[in-house]
Amino acid sequence: MKSFDGKVAAITGAGSGIGRSLAIALSDAGCHVALSDIDARGLEKTQAACEAHDVKVSVSVVDVASKDEIYTWADEVVAEHGAVNLIFNNAGVNLDYDFKSMSDEDMDWLMDINFWGVFNGTRAFLPYLEASGDGHVVNVSSVFGLVSVPRQSSYNAAKFAVRGFTESLRMELKSERSVVSATTVHPGGVKTNIVGNGRTDPLVLAAAEKSGKDLNESFQSFARTSAPDAAATILRAVQRDRRRVVIGWDGVAIDLVSRLPASLHQAPLTFFDRLGRRSRK
Repeated sequence: MKSFDGKVAAITGAGSGIGRSLAIALSDAGCHVALSDIDARGLEKTQAACEAHDVKVSVSVVDVASKDEIYTWADEVVAEHGAVNLIFNNAGVNLDYDFKSMSDEDMDWLMDINFWGVFNGTRAFLPYLEASGDGHVVNVSSVFGLVSVPRQSSYNAAKFAVRGFTESLRMELKSERSVVSATTVHPGGVKTNIVGNGRTDPLVLAAAEKSGKDLNESFQSFARTSAPDAAATILRAVQRDRRRVVIGWDGVAIDLVSRLPASLHQAPLTFFDRLGRRSRK
């Protein structure tokens, strides 16, 4: 897909962050957009920004954890726009817990959004993408879909699953000479509110409060890539039909580390996690 002009893109998690930036960049390129998020207020802001361009914008409040809502939304997008060429399965949440401390409900919450939301979003839209004659699936994983880190077992599980699923799908599509392709996105630190909107172990929050740190502010200071820059990188990858795109200098560094023997990066990560455990006692 060399041009987005006149195409139709569906985007989950479009109420903020990368999703909003994708919507604005696509509408600026002449692409009609179908926006979804669980945050109605955030969607309104994205809608207003997109409507500044001469494109059709539709908005739906959708919980990607609900398979029924995703399928209903896919049908509605095609009914309203006539076709759909791209699906950006971007919505995601964070869960910062040790495996032993994490509840089953927490795990289900994360997997329903971060993996099943992507899986069902792909399955619901894929027939419509193929019918369009020129389609692309974009599934957002993470650099934590490249390497594993302590306190992120659930997040790692979901993001590795997104990576494996999307890469397998891409090979199947190529094998059958489909008009649809697929790209996996691995963002590093991008300035979004994923930490602020996530769930964190109370012991971690207490330790951060004791040390005078705000976890969301700490993440924002660490994250070096803006959401608009991340969106631009993703769209270039789609135009070049990239199998995988890594975002940010930190993402590139982690991608390189992931190619080394696991012991070389797991040992220092384990050491720093042990120090963190001491501070939480």
